[in-house]
Amino acid sequence: MVLDDADVEAAAAAAVKARFTNSGQSCVCAKRFIVTAAVAAELTAAFVAGVEALRVGDPRDRDTQVGPLARDDLRAAIQRQVEESVAAGARLLTGGNPLPGEGCFYQPTVLADTGPGMPAFDEETFGPLAALAVARDDEDAVRLANASSYGLGLSIWTADPGRGVALARRVTSGAAFVNAVVASDPRLPFGGTKRSGYGRELAAAGIREFTNTRSYWVTARPDSARTGALRDLSSAGAEQRQ
Repeated sequence: MVLDDADVEAAAAAAVKARFTNSGQSCVCAKRFIVTAAVAAELTAAFVAGVEALRVGDPRDRDTQVGPLARDDLRAAIQRQVEESVAAGARLLTGGNPLPGEGCFYQPTVLADTGPGMPAFDEETFGPLAALAVARDDEDAVRLANASSYGLGLSIWTADPGRGVALARRVTSGAAFVNAVVASDPRLPFGGTKRSGYGRELAAAGIREFTNTRSYWVTARPDSARTGALRDLSSAGAEQRQ
């Protein structure tokens, strides 16, 4: 989410990195970009310029920024999501096609005017496809963010950290970052909500997921305590029957 008071250049640069790391093949890669209308044009222009500057190529080359997808069916899925979203009203700003040659390469792609009901917005886009959606204001941004069936991480960009935290509290996600991209850190619990998973890994909460909790119940005088408790229950039952 990019709010109307955000540092647009910083947000756009972070958005490119957040979406296209490992060719978009990571659970923490940003998928949906919700931008307040007041800065939508500026953010979109900076974001598209950054995407078009990405170097696609052999992942063994240190200069490569976007490599191939893991399998051809993943590339086909991205192509379907692009085509169906455009048919539903999204605008293709850059990319949108597989690349020829060896390897499952796909152009870094940006779609604008996306929203609920479009595959690029509703589905998991596990590849180099970014979906931009414009929100009227903070309220509308929260609505769009919560419209997703996924909820792993949220990143909010604003000049007012307090405003960012306040909005983050209204969006369902496993983690929330203000003026930073979503990432995992071994010091903090990590995990999702909704279709993004259940439970946590990392930190103390993650360690507990791999432990068995054992309960002990010890009384000082087990026989007398048990007999007394049974006698009390029996008397209570008799009184109720009378």
